[in-house]
Amino acid sequence: MHKQNLIWKIKLEDLILISTLNDFIFCPYSIYLHNVYAETDEDIYHAVPQTKGQAAHKGIDGKTSSTKKSDLLSLPVSSEELGVMGKIDIYRLTERWLIERKYQLKQIFRGQIYQLWAQYFCLCEMGYEVERISFYEISTNRMIPVDIPNNHNKSELYDLIRQFRQFNPNEAITVNPNKCAHCIYCSLCDKTQSDNVYT
Repeated sequence: MHKQNLIWKIKLEDLILISTLNDFIFCPYSIYLHNVYAETDEDIYHAVPQTKGQAAHKGIDGKTSSTKKSDLLSLPVSSEELGVMGKIDIYRLTERWLIERKYQLKQIFRGQIYQLWAQYFCLCEMGYEVERISFYEISTNRMIPVDIPNNHNKSELYDLIRQFRQFNPNEAITVNPNKCAHCIYCSLCDKTQSDNVYT
């Protein structure tokens, strides 16, 4: 029996959004800035990659990208063990296959792998069997398989989540000009004077 109501057994304020794991690796301070500007007009900071990403997820969020009854779309997931929650893009029930859709993947970053691992562990904890995990690149119609995470990978993910929970936005931030140039909050950030490449 699937534990689809597991998420309600955990204090929601204690859960980390899976989608922020990649952001945390990119720049922990960007998560703070995201929360600061969350209620403002997205046009102030959204750039082309975010706009394309949102468009790519419309079919998932609206549950229209697949007509197969065995395909679970935009399924809320959580893990009490990891203390994370989020939504998966596609879980193909009959194939036991977890798929994360991205508009374009010129390079797969470690943070994106962590997101997929977290989704995998959530599904397993909720009672789903997962035998395959993949990224799907929409722009090229390409499926990119990823190895199922092992115990060492799980420990690595735990360590990241621990760092996330212990992060203090008041501490000194290491500014990486290359990363800053690709951050949508760059022009709003008090840690750098640079502009991003999207302006």
